[in-house]
Amino acid sequence: MPMRITVKHQVLLAPALVLLLLTMLLGFMQYTYWDLSVKRREAKALGTAFISLAEADLASRRMQRVLLQISRRGMAEVSELETMASLAELAANAVARIEPFGALVKPLKLKHLRELSTGLSPANGVDIELMLTAVNLFRSEVTELTNLTSLQRQKLRDLHTRDIDELVERTALVMILVVGIAILLGIVLSLYFGRRILSRIQALSNAAGRIAAGELEPPAAPVRIDDELDALTLSINRMTKRLIQVVGTEKLYEGAEDERRRIAMDLHDQTLADLSSILRDLQGFAAASDNPCRQQAQELERDLTRAMSNLRDIMNNLHPQTLDILGLGAALEAHLGQQCEGPGLPGYHYYCDDKIAQLGLSRLQQLALYRIGIESISNVIQHASAGRFEVGLELRGGLLVLSVEDNGRGFVPPNPANEAGRGLNNLRERARAIGAEVDWLSSRFSSGTKFELRLPVPALLDDKSAGRKD
Repeated sequence: MPMRITVKHQVLLAPALVLLLLTMLLGFMQYTYWDLSVKRREAKALGTAFISLAEADLASRRMQRVLLQISRRGMAEVSELETMASLAELAANAVARIEPFGALVKPLKLKHLRELSTGLSPANGVDIELMLTAVNLFRSEVTELTNLTSLQRQKLRDLHTRDIDELVERTALVMILVVGIAILLGIVLSLYFGRRILSRIQALSNAAGRIAAGELEPPAAPVRIDDELDALTLSINRMTKRLIQVVGTEKLYEGAEDERRRIAMDLHDQTLADLSSILRDLQGFAAASDNPCRQQAQELERDLTRAMSNLRDIMNNLHPQTLDILGLGAALEAHLGQQCEGPGLPGYHYYCDDKIAQLGLSRLQQLALYRIGIESISNVIQHASAGRFEVGLELRGGLLVLSVEDNGRGFVPPNPANEAGRGLNNLRERARAIGAEVDWLSSRFSSGTKFELRLPVPALLDDKSAGRKD
């Protein structure tokens, strides 16, 4: 079953996974060193407690010696009382620096030790026996705690050394494993998705190359759109099918025009030549002085001349020679001069940009534009009830614009079921066959319709040169 992952996410998946693994590795290292820092703080606290207890024990020993001297003399001097007060304060300060930490010092035991240190001060009264008892009790508690602290420090020192060794070994192993796995997974995913994406892009590139070379075979449309490349494949598939339709329509029109041209040439080379020969014989027969049927011959001559003129119009409609000889602009102008001048016909104005001849339009494009132009003009004359119309052939930027604008009764939306609707649809299909677009817009006159065709064309070299000079 194909994965429904977009191309963008496929590209980002490998580095994202590598970053995730590295982030987890950093988290593991942070946790490990946090645990080590906790143990370091514990060791520091034990060291502080050991030093404080040593200071308290030293102060209590000196107090004990002073009290023994006072006990032997039976009286205390002022300097000795000051010394005892100083030593009691030193012991109390030392005990105050000890903080409960783990199982080393129980809060109640520490509280009892602080109470004992407070009772050492001579400010509470100078009773040598009681003070000796308090000092001895204080020293026993300090000694017990000192021994416990010393043992705990030794254990923690050994544990700390062992933990550091284990930490370094474990961290190195985990780093090697995680980095190796991250690199391996990154390479595997990159290769998998990279080859998968590149193979699909290469297939699309090959299909596009074949289409550009003229092999109009669309790539297989995906059953389901999973990512951007599937959407692109579907777009190329639809574009190719549409191109096949356009090319088929273009070839159909091109074949029809070739057939029209062949029929026009056959009429010119055979039928018109035969009629011209008959006309010359008839003119010779009518010119004979002793011909009793001269009048009838002259009438036949006029009828034959009119028939030949009609045949030339048919030949021109089949394939206008003016288009091959003079180009699109002159062919449209010739059609207007022949078909749109006379009584009962609307007046017209024609404009053609001189640069149209420099575009290098293909024969099929010229034929299609000519057919569309004369059909639009015919629609104005037959259906618009217009008093005037304008025909324009001009360049607007990168577009060739053919427009037919009248002041008639206005545009009626086409109905494909009627003849007019089919005629407008034929115009649209002819335009589409050469890559052009058509629209029916409101006229600039107070009423009427404007037909407009827009065909993309390459920019002229003169325009580019002029733009660079400017």
